[in-house]
Amino acid sequence: MSHPNLPITEVLVVADCWHGEPDAEAVIQRAVAAAAESVDDDVADAEVAVMLTDDAGIRTLNSNWRGMDKPTNVLSFPALQPEGEWKPGDAPRMLGDIAIAYETLRREADEEHKPFDHHLSHLAVHGFLHLIGYDHENDDDAEEMEALETEILAHLGIPDPYADRAGTH
Repeated sequence: MSHPNLPITEVLVVADCWHGEPDAEAVIQRAVAAAAESVDDDVADAEVAVMLTDDAGIRTLNSNWRGMDKPTNVLSFPALQPEGEWKPGDAPRMLGDIAIAYETLRREADEEHKPFDHHLSHLAVHGFLHLIGYDHENDDDAEEMEALETEILAHLGIPDPYADRAGTH
């Protein structure tokens, strides 16, 4: 059941490797809800799509959309927002799409000695924040985004994902 002030989060599994992670959808739902509750943006009556893919799928997206022919952990595609104000009864406003790659996520979690679900939560939060306008293109923006991620994850009982490294993405 969705909370009326939170976005609708649709999770689509498109790679078989995710079938070994039966809790992945619930982890993502919880992470996006926590992120939505922690920001000032009005994300009620909005929708987010999360695609759980593999390295090959995300490599194609990364190549086609960013010109980088390599896999990555998470990609976010903010939706263009329609003109005019949203009114009750209108279709949900699409915030955008998030794609998360299984093999890269698994490898990073293992290398950083983090539980898989914690790293998945982090990537879902990170992707959601990109959809609503946060980025890490410069140091100040990166510090702001990382601090918000850390705060959101703390609400979920997840330790600071940046504690053991120098705040890189």
